Amino acid sequence: MRREVPLIITAVVGVIFVIQYFIPHAPFNQFNSWFSDWFAIIGACAIWLGALNLMRISADKIYRRRSGWGYAAIIIASFLLIATIGFAGGSQFRDPGTGFDWLYTWVYSPLSATMFALLAFFVASASYRAFRARNLEATLLLLAAFFVMIGRVPVGDAIGSFIHLPESLMPSKITIWIMGFINSAGQRAIMIGIALGIVSTSLRIILGIERSYLGGD
Repeated sequence: MRREVPLIITAVVGVIFVIQYFIPHAPFNQFNSWFSDWFAIIGACAIWLGALNLMRISADKIYRRRSGWGYAAIIIASFLLIATIGFAGGSQFRDPGTGFDWLYTWVYSPLSATMFALLAFFVASASYRAFRARNLEATLLLLAAFFVMIGRVPVGDAIGSFIHLPESLMPSKITIWIMGFINSAGQRAIMIGIALGIVSTSLRIILGIERSYLGGD
């Protein structure tokens, strides 16, 4: 019964969740709000579970003096500081002037900006490796990336005007065409594939074929 009950609950909820999109009448039209409330509750529990697991892993790293245990200590101290100040502020913890808002504005936001600034160098390194013209596909990717990047900045059209290019061949126009047709077509194909994957995985879970969420294979 330890496996049968979760499978039955998953199947019933999954079927009702699908049906309520096709039958907009009572009582099915009430399930959407109920599911939203339950998703919020489960999400809140999952956040606490993840936070406690992070604390456990960090504390174990500090206790065993593993490599990088100093960073684990910073994680625990920062978590306790933010949580304490947030709870002390009550429901208005994000109001301007509160301690939590000060930490978010002057500590978290600059750290996030620093992280994204560092990621720019990794993106540049990955782009250099990906855009090398080794074959036809890589050459097309390189040309598309070049036109998109040059068309996103004013210097692209300035160069086009200097060499007297027609309006339709300006880098900005080429960029719009690439993003509006080629890129959109590729994105739609990827999204269709993702949607089909979601549908197939959902059906496997509802029918009890996929049971990995129960801890099995």
